[in-house]
Amino acid sequence: MNAAREVTGILLELDERPGAAQRLLPLVYDDLRALARSYFAAQPADHTLQPTALVHEAYFRLVKAPDVSWSGRAHFFAVAAKAMRQILVNDAEARQAHKRGGNRGRVSLSAAIDVAAPATAVEPERDVAIDALNAALQRLEALDERQARIVELRWFGGMTVAEVAHALNVSQSTVEKDWRMARLWLLRELQV
Repeated sequence: MNAAREVTGILLELDERPGAAQRLLPLVYDDLRALARSYFAAQPADHTLQPTALVHEAYFRLVKAPDVSWSGRAHFFAVAAKAMRQILVNDAEARQAHKRGGNRGRVSLSAAIDVAAPATAVEPERDVAIDALNAALQRLEALDERQARIVELRWFGGMTVAEVAHALNVSQSTVEKDWRMARLWLLRELQV
């Protein structure tokens, strides 16, 4: 049985078999760690949350989520991306509240939205607060839910265009078009 099918099979058992979550973790852990590491590449050096803690918190939320009908591996990682985003946002908000506006969690804007530009053009490194990025994504979601979801899956989820297309049940060309539009919209919204 290939790994994707095995993951899907275990996901379908989560509610019915108590040991399913323990069998699932070794199959998804490396991918979740890679996802967490990609988030932390854009985080400030003094970030207090560690990738391992992010993985464990997200995994716990996913396997304990009530009334989730998992449709497969892509669905699991799409929800994992959303969970990791929310954990990072909550952590940034907690630190901001603690410091009352000082030293907010920041991410590199170019890393966050991977600007599509000609190979000769270079996007300058700009930092943006993760809470500002989250607020911008919420505004985008109000305008175009699919574009916001694509940004979430691509950046927070680390998914390829093909994986996003599969998860959202749309064509790859639709994902590519929406991805370009969403990045441009976010660049305009997050100009720093």
